[in-house]
Amino acid sequence: MYALIVDPDVPGSLRLGTAPEPEPAPHQVLIEVRHISLNRGEVAFAGQRPAGTVHGYDAAGVVVRAAGDGTGPAAGTRVAAFGAGAWARHMAADTTAVAEVPEALDLAAAAALPMAGITALRTLRTRDILGRRVLITGAAGGVGRYAVQLAALGGAHVIASVGSAARGEGLAALGAHEVVVGLEGIDRPVDLVLDNVGGPQLADAWRLLAPGGSVRNIGWASGEPAVFEPYSLFSIGPAKTMSTFGDTHEVGPDLATLLEFAAAGRLSPEIGRRGSWEHVAEAARALLDRRVAGKAVLDVLPSA
Repeated sequence: MYALIVDPDVPGSLRLGTAPEPEPAPHQVLIEVRHISLNRGEVAFAGQRPAGTVHGYDAAGVVVRAAGDGTGPAAGTRVAAFGAGAWARHMAADTTAVAEVPEALDLAAAAALPMAGITALRTLRTRDILGRRVLITGAAGGVGRYAVQLAALGGAHVIASVGSAARGEGLAALGAHEVVVGLEGIDRPVDLVLDNVGGPQLADAWRLLAPGGSVRNIGWASGEPAVFEPYSLFSIGPAKTMSTFGDTHEVGPDLATLLEFAAAGRLSPEIGRRGSWEHVAEAARALLDRRVAGKAVLDVLPSA
């Protein structure tokens, strides 16, 4: 079958090639993939995976073979899926990691949701955000744009941090109460930081935390180290915390929630670039160069 495979010898380490058809386990469905979406981290680290690996985690398509154990959707069901080996003509996905796509939602839009949407939803769910001040760094990216919308839906005061004024366009319409470049102009403490940037900005964001506040590290787009001054992690009063967050266990129900939100018009899939998977190199470069606001979605064609 055709698939996007890892090739360290080509620009971006990804190319359209061929790979063996997947062999679904009893708890997996076989999906004919129609659309995939790229996440910046997947693209950035593709070259670290073995050559020939079918890459990617986000896909949407139609079930062509139901799971052998009787769980999950029936053949013919339109689904979105999260799992390894998604960027291929056919994907074997755990039934706990797929969700039916509502008829009102286009499959291309559904493909944009899994990894970034689930990351944003589950990270925000780690604490009560109603009435809280939530800072989202890297807010123009895939995770960031979903986090802005979901935090606003959850009743938070949303501060969207971006790398430039141009990158901040459209975020107020998605629910951001404040849009700032870097951390400029934030003059009050925040209760929760969803950090997609890392580096020096992470250390600065830590200093903005209110007592009892927390930072969730879900990305490191800067690629730079975060250096904390001596004793800067100590504070008087309720403990401030910092932790990573990357729970992708049995995401099906949460994916279904995101799909329902999108179908109802409450969540925008935020597709910043769309094209054929034949042009994966150009799409990958655009993501790495931060020329895509939101998600890059590629259409999977039957032939190369």
